[in-house]
Amino acid sequence: MSNTPLKHALVTGCSSGIGETVCLTLLAQGWTVTGLARREVSFQHPHFHAVPLDITDTAKLTAVLETLPQVDAVIHAAGMMKAAPLGQLDPQASEALWRLHIGVAEVLADRLVENMPDGGRIVLLGSRTSSGVAGRSQYVATKSAMTGMARSWAAELAPRGITVNIVAPGATQTPMLDNPQRQSSPPKLPPIGRFIQPQEVADLVCYLLSPSAAAITGQQLIICGGASL
Repeated sequence: MSNTPLKHALVTGCSSGIGETVCLTLLAQGWTVTGLARREVSFQHPHFHAVPLDITDTAKLTAVLETLPQVDAVIHAAGMMKAAPLGQLDPQASEALWRLHIGVAEVLADRLVENMPDGGRIVLLGSRTSSGVAGRSQYVATKSAMTGMARSWAAELAPRGITVNIVAPGATQTPMLDNPQRQSSPPKLPPIGRFIQPQEVADLVCYLLSPSAAAITGQQLIICGGASL
């Protein structure tokens, strides 16, 4: 039996959707996982530790990060959708989207990367809409900004072998798909005739954590079922 310690991943948004599926996939692959989420997590595993937390509270998030053992990989999967056309934009929605998608990512990377081992991994969940979609400008703005941020981090961390990438799915079969706050810009079925499945996204995330992906950094990998064609 190997005495090699399990690699440790930190995953946000672990209570449902893509974040939950990423956690379960990593656990099945032999990782130990710390999951952050506001809601209670529905699954149990001996190598999983759930931390109930509003990750947009910077002080509380920072305090939790300071208690963690060394993190080999960070996956920021928590997200929200708020959509409105021009003339109906809510400034508070813009602030909330930016705080969750960008601000939290900044805190995670800034606080954890110093102690992350060489060869570590950062994966952010983006969106295939980051290049622009009518009626979703507030959401898209944060996902577009994420690309420049991730590429900047990738360039900075490349000498240490730490990769930074974005997995950008199209409409994915998660609870967020039915969010009433996106009624002004509802999801569209991709050309493949079905929505993206959370497991498909999780598998790509986990591939980016593998040794085979060590040369992939600063990239946005899109899973869209043909919607970008």
